[in-house]
Amino acid sequence: MTNNSIPVPSTDRADILDVLRGFAILGIFMANSAGFSFYMFLTEAQREALPTFKSDEIVDFFTMALVDGKFYSLFSLLFGIGFTIILDRNQTAGRNPLMVFYRRLFILTLLGLGHLLLLWPGDILFLYALVGMVLPLFRNFKDKTLIILSVILILSPLLFDLAKVLTKGAWDLATPIFEQAIKVDAANGIDGKNFRDYLVVNETYKSIYVANQGGFFWRWEHIIGSNRIPKVLAMFLIGFVAGRNKIFSNLGTNKDLLRKIQKWGFIIGVPCSFAYAYFDFDGIHLPKPFALTDTLFYALSVIPLSLAYTTTICLLWLKPEFQKRLKVLAPVGRMALTNYIMQTLIGIFIYYGIGLGMGTKTGPAIFVSIAVGVYILQVIFSNFWFRYFNFGPLEWIWRMLTYGKFLKIAK
Repeated sequence: MTNNSIPVPSTDRADILDVLRGFAILGIFMANSAGFSFYMFLTEAQREALPTFKSDEIVDFFTMALVDGKFYSLFSLLFGIGFTIILDRNQTAGRNPLMVFYRRLFILTLLGLGHLLLLWPGDILFLYALVGMVLPLFRNFKDKTLIILSVILILSPLLFDLAKVLTKGAWDLATPIFEQAIKVDAANGIDGKNFRDYLVVNETYKSIYVANQGGFFWRWEHIIGSNRIPKVLAMFLIGFVAGRNKIFSNLGTNKDLLRKIQKWGFIIGVPCSFAYAYFDFDGIHLPKPFALTDTLFYALSVIPLSLAYTTTICLLWLKPEFQKRLKVLAPVGRMALTNYIMQTLIGIFIYYGIGLGMGTKTGPAIFVSIAVGVYILQVIFSNFWFRYFNFGPLEWIWRMLTYGKFLKIAK
């Protein structure tokens, strides 16, 4: 590591990218709250027993349609853009950009693995770090090739799930991981009867650590089974194309392109998102043939609507009256890693037995409202933090480990 390898100063940051990260943090917590609260694991009878059942159904449907998958996709897009920033800045300075990039990913891998094993198995950082390792392989591809490849990756789950249907479930890459998850849980005394409330009735950190041993495998069973890897890589590549063409650095000159993406993103994304939510609630799952509707409408809804959200924020940013309002989200995005981990700690405190123990007792009508409330507090906290500090606490550590030098955190 050399003293010339330094992070991007706050004065060089593109505020719109931080705004988008800050916006994504809201949707990610809303979606993740279904896991923190254990609502996603409840049986239909248990959901019906909740006092908010009727409103839960409505909120759950709209959250599935308008939130699910859209915000991790936005974060993936921003990851790809970030890769181009690392390449450009370090190439201009005459340094090896890939060395810096892989050092960042190595630290992110450790952070993600620690988050996954020690706190919450729903972690996304570890997946981003692993998939990000292959991103430099595509840096010399033409834009058109990358877009075509992205479309293929987005639609590839249809082939994978079709194989499950044709083999009646015999072909499933996630099966070995599923079997390992069952074994690990069984060894720790967790089974189909107590897994839903294990972390709610147990009030010590040890229960979290024990549950996460099996949770690691359950997480990867879900990632592989839901074909998450090609979806994330696709958005990395789209972000790389957008970043390489400086679209987010020149929003004004790309206004027509943004409007076109916004238009078609909503035209395709909105009806397909509601179709996805409708079919997801029909109770039909793979390897039944009709379950391919879930796969189809997920592919046709998540990326278009995510891009529609993204371009809408960008177009509003071009209007002075909206830019001032949106800037309040930039500090949240500047410390996105800290806020993401903070959401985990808050989720554990609210829903686990080690904290308030509200898990399994809370439906979407409540936990989505809580997520919005927590996010508002994060906006306030983040804006306050950057009055006195240059980096978020975890970002500060990440940067120092990446660049091998002490960085002043206080202003």
